[in-house]
Amino acid sequence: MSVEQTYTVTGMTCGHCVASVTEEVQEVPGVEGVDVVLETGQVTVTSTEPLDEAAVRAAVEEAGYQLA
Repeated sequence: MSVEQTYTVTGMTCGHCVASVTEEVQEVPGVEGVDVVLETGQVTVTSTEPLDEAAVRAAVEEAGYQLA
């Protein structure tokens, strides 16, 4: 069964930002899908099990952004 978790990322301004966040979050173990909405900063992550928020936060920060 898949688990969906939603986060808000601040600082994204363009499609390149979305691609960077998507790419980094997809590297987190267990992640199956990442859906980023640029206008709201909403990032929905689908995974095989609940993710450690610290791992998602680290991935977002690696891309150069912050979790709200």
